[in-house]
This record gives sequence, C-alpha cells and structure tokens, in this order.
Amino acid sequence: MIGGAKKINSIKVLVPPIKCQGIKTKIVPLILANVSIPDSGRWIEPFMGSGVVGMNARSEQALFADINPHIIAFYNSLKSNEITAASARSFLEMEGRTLKEKGESHYYLIRNRFNEEGNPLDFLFLSRSCFNGMIRFNKKGGFNVPFCRKPERFAAAYVTKIVNQISRFTEMLRSFDWTFKNQDFVETIAEAREGDFIYCDPPYIGRHVDYFSSWCSLDEERLFDCLSRTEARFILSTWHSNQFRKNEYLDTMWGRFNVVTKEHFYHVGAKEDNRNSMLEALVMNFDPARESIECSRPLQLSLFDKPA
Repeated sequence: MIGGAKKINSIKVLVPPIKCQGIKTKIVPLILANVSIPDSGRWIEPFMGSGVVGMNARSEQALFADINPHIIAFYNSLKSNEITAASARSFLEMEGRTLKEKGESHYYLIRNRFNEEGNPLDFLFLSRSCFNGMIRFNKKGGFNVPFCRKPERFAAAYVTKIVNQISRFTEMLRSFDWTFKNQDFVETIAEAREGDFIYCDPPYIGRHVDYFSSWCSLDEERLFDCLSRTEARFILSTWHSNQFRKNEYLDTMWGRFNVVTKEHFYHVGAKEDNRNSMLEALVMNFDPARESIECSRPLQLSLFDKPA
C-alpha cells in the first residue's frame, strides 16, 4: 500500500438525510475496517445510494455517482446551497402540517408533483414518508412507492433529526472535495486510478430489484469486468446466502477475490415473514489481513444520531 494511508477505524456511524432500501448503516464498521485510503487518493462510489459508507469514510477527495438522477440532484443541491438546513426545515414543517391534516392524499400530491418536476425537496419528503423508506421507480421513471400511512410522520423531533443530518452532511461538503455525478457505473470505475479506493454497492444479483433500473446477469458481468481491470483497490458489497439459497455468482464469478461475510437483517418487506436475515459478503481485490499499514490520520467517528 502507498505510504501515508488513512486507516479507518469506524465505531459509530453518521446517518445521511436520504433513506433507501439496503442502506448499509449497520455494517459500515465492517466495511470501513477493511479500508485504507492513501492521502492522495479518492474514495469512489459508482452506486451512491444513500451515501452512508462514503459519508463515514470521510475521504478528503471523493466521487459519488449513481444512475438515479434524483439522488445526485439532491446532493448537488446541498453542495450548491440551493437546499440548506433552514430551507429543508421550513419545507418539511410546511408539508408535514398539510400531511397531518389531509393524510395520504397529500403524499400522493407530492409524489405526482415530484414525478412531473423532480424537485429535490420533494424527493427528500418522499424518501422519509414512503413505505419502508424505499426508493423505487417504474419503467417510465416515475417514483411509485406507496405512503407509509403515518400522517404525523413529520413530527417536530423527526424534522429536527433530518435537518441535523443535512447540517452534518453540508459541513462535510465545506471541508472536503466531493463530486456528485449522474452516470453509469462503467464510466465511474473508468475514472479510478491506482491509489483510489472503490466501494461498490450495486443492486443484488438474483434478487428482485427495481431501484431505478433493472439488474441482470449481464450487468453483473460488466461490473466484474470493470473491477477485474481497475488499478484501484475495491470492496464490493453483495449477498452471500440466506436460509433458502446461495449467491451462485460468488463461486462462478467473484471467487477469485477475497471474501468476508457477516449476517445482516433486512427490514424491507410488506410482511414480517419476508424480513429475514441474510449473510452479507464483502468481495475485495486485496487481503487486509496480510497488510501492515502505518496510519497517518486514524479516524474516529462519533454517534450523532441513530438510523431512522
């Protein structure tokens, strides 16, 4: 490893303002325990999603990318100060009062408005008031997650929690050189160079996904090809197995790399019977157990708030 690397010692986790299914909040410590970023390198996420892993990595330089334009638009709005903690509070309090008064009809009004206009604040509202915090779009690109059926969703304490999350993320944007791009993962991985660190959290192959676009075996093969050729180090998050079956791609495709596993419980699912534990897998093109790295800037994270 290049000298002057930053070894990340993550104990407690910061939570970003956008929620989505499969958020890695609970396994951020496991992921970051295996990460070392050279001081001159970039943290690169081709599948940003919520951004919780990169947020906690706190790399001085980072590229966050996602094929979902609404996630990137939201974080670029924070970066440009188009959205501030104060404007978010005002918006959520106003729309929250109307939601409490009118119920689910107001949620669907916001959802329709968002699908027509793409306002980043509407996206935040939907992310925090839709069923199970899911991000899901139909084939026409319309957000189609139903209401969580909690008209009092935006109580004062909950709004403050979201606003605090925005404030902390905005503080990081002032301190670090972070870039947000709406692009395909192939383009993003192609930007990586030796000394960078790539963290990939794609839709899980072999499982039902309609996050923003479908994910099939051809996509998994394209990702494998890109990561096999990169000069950067990478960690890929995927699933290993559950009580019913195993991810066959770990043997047929990713088996040439190092794999670390950890049990993780997913809460996404309409029925309690569908909310089962899964063995998570981290696939790496390096062996952290064999490395001895001098850490120039050890990082300790603080617990500012709990996952929403």
